[in-house]
Amino acid sequence: MEQRFIKKENNPRLLLFFAGWGSDEHLFSRPVEDGYDYLLCFDYRTLDFDYSLLDGYREIRLLAWSMGVWVAGQVLTGKDYPWQMRLAVGGTPFPIDDRKGIPEAIFRATLENFSDAALVRFRRRICGTAEQVKEFLSHAPYRPVPELHEELQALEQYVRRPSAPFVWDKAIVGTGDKIFPPANQREAWRGTAVIEKDVAHYGGALFDRLLSGEEAVWTRH
Repeated sequence: MEQRFIKKENNPRLLLFFAGWGSDEHLFSRPVEDGYDYLLCFDYRTLDFDYSLLDGYREIRLLAWSMGVWVAGQVLTGKDYPWQMRLAVGGTPFPIDDRKGIPEAIFRATLENFSDAALVRFRRRICGTAEQVKEFLSHAPYRPVPELHEELQALEQYVRRPSAPFVWDKAIVGTGDKIFPPANQREAWRGTAVIEKDVAHYGGALFDRLLSGEEAVWTRH
């Protein structure tokens, strides 16, 4: 796993963001709220995690998107950190699941037919609109296609593990999500506070607001 500080100013608070499959720092190098350092996690070909990078922070705001929701649960379960808020976006603790995640047949087809063209189609699906595709491409990850295929293969093996009993405070469900079906997300998040938004799987404006602290969802009540 890559763990990269996008902002490190020795602030007392940390924004810890587990991005989705295929991400890198180019996609999420965006302004964050004053008073926070910003550590981005991506590239889940391994789940090795350097916990020492979280040492010393008085508060940690956790954000996870897509496959990053499952990864965060796996590496943080059982760890005692001063969570300010734990927010999942467009993902579930059951990432390959016909009722609570990505339907298995769709995931398998993506994995088995992966190519440059398949990646282009996938990115169009996560964005939803031509305008959002344009916004995504202005931040597009620079990682090579064979590397992304390796990451997808690794995740396919990892997610066979039991779901981790990690507790999330809130989950955002995009009603236009074509990757994790909204109905499956609602089923997965029974018992967790859910906020529905009219966004696709990837919403650049939403991530701008979340990373900058402008989104009201960060308040606990």
